Amino acid sequence: MGTLENKSALVTGGSRGIGRAIVTRLAREGATVMFTYLRDRAAAEDVVAEVAASGGRAIAVRADQGRLEDLKHLFGEVDRCLDGLEVVVNNAAVNPMGPICDATESDFDDVMAVNTKGPFFVIQAAAERLGEGGRIVNISSAGAAPGLALYFASKAALESITVVAARELGPRGITVNSVSPGATDTDMMRAAAGENLQQAIDHVLTLTPLRRLGRPEDIANVVAFLAGPDSQWITGQNLRVSGGLMI
Repeated sequence: MGTLENKSALVTGGSRGIGRAIVTRLAREGATVMFTYLRDRAAAEDVVAEVAASGGRAIAVRADQGRLEDLKHLFGEVDRCLDGLEVVVNNAAVNPMGPICDATESDFDDVMAVNTKGPFFVIQAAAERLGEGGRIVNISSAGAAPGLALYFASKAALESITVVAARELGPRGITVNSVSPGATDTDMMRAAAGENLQQAIDHVLTLTPLRRLGRPEDIANVVAFLAGPDSQWITGQNLRVSGGLMI
């Protein structure tokens, strides 16, 4: 029996990369997992099929985390399809590359809407539904890199929200933590690096004691721990899952 048997989880951005690994791992632990996707319906359906093939249950819901009306619809689906809610993972994010000098107000608003405002209101809605033993895990990011000022600013804000939410929800027996992946081999990471991919990989390996890129499963393993009963005395923390990345 898994650590999340007969429990329900919500994962935002679960159709690819780290999010997909989190969905499949939580499902292996016995949870029914609802997850969001934005554009790639085929990828989302593939995740649902993968989970079903392993004997689990996953439900895909299209939602833009940066739009509050979409989040209202999402939690309507949570109430309609899930038997309660015990675990919430804020994973959906955008990370457009570009120097600070080139960023526009629209760029700023778009990144903050998805990476900060969305998780804030997901936590708000989840808090109305989570009971004693509830778990919230926010996916942040380790380190910093040129061209990603908006991304890292949004994640720094999310880590601060994590600490305050942990204090506010702790008296109700709900834990709130964040996980900061290091350089992880996902299509998002490869797209961000572009034509400088190999150079970027070589550079980050020199800064990572374990001398490899992270794998989505490395992150999902820690999220599953924080979602389970063995993490009941951990809250308000940011766990760096980075292979020791020194930035």
